[in-house]
Amino acid sequence: MTVYLVGAGPGDPGLITVRGLELIRGADAIVYDVLASDELLEEASESCLLFSREGMGQEAINELLVSLGQTFERVVRLKGGDPLLFARGHEEAVVLEEAGIDYGFVPGVSALTAVPASAGIPLTRRGVSAQVTVISGHSASGEELDYDALAAAAGTLVVFMGLRALGELAERLIAAGKGEDTPVAVISGGTTAAQQTVVAPLGEIAGRAAVLVSPALVVIGDVASFSREPVAGACIGV
Repeated sequence: MTVYLVGAGPGDPGLITVRGLELIRGADAIVYDVLASDELLEEASESCLLFSREGMGQEAINELLVSLGQTFERVVRLKGGDPLLFARGHEEAVVLEEAGIDYGFVPGVSALTAVPASAGIPLTRRGVSAQVTVISGHSASGEELDYDALAAAAGTLVVFMGLRALGELAERLIAAGKGEDTPVAVISGGTTAAQQTVVAPLGEIAGRAAVLVSPALVVIGDVASFSREPVAGACIGV
């Protein structure tokens, strides 16, 4: 009996890995994130039990995974993006290990690279950006982030789940010394047919991006100015 923590990719169902798709098709039960695409769930067998995590707290999810892992031969915990990047995959694995249940990780194509690419943005480019810093927007109003360090960091800053806190994030970065004219791209629904991108200076981005909806990825830095409309067919569903 094994629970597999599988990355579903950034949104486009065509970007799941071959191994991930194989496990979905052979699963006895799947616990899936709200953002998991219907197309991927349709790949499951008719006998497969499907459980949405919508409305469930983390403790309830942990209990469900343990219960299913003790009952079925193959369980898939389907997560958006990659299960080990802002996805609590390791926390769930620790719970399974403590319950004596075997588990495995199946990496997914992360929004970190796929979503900027879908908007034509290179996170690194010779002479422009040689490093990437990744943070969660859920920490924007807390004490976890060192804004002085973030504002001073060279290269590209990528913010997951940053749309809701975008105004505060921009204000704090500017107060810490980041230029108001720093290019920013906010990409909503990246890699899907609903993709929308707004590009504006850091000092204006919160107002300009107010029309967008979650999920969205924020790219801050000179590379954001390279944003362009995707070439037809470059991403499935776009």
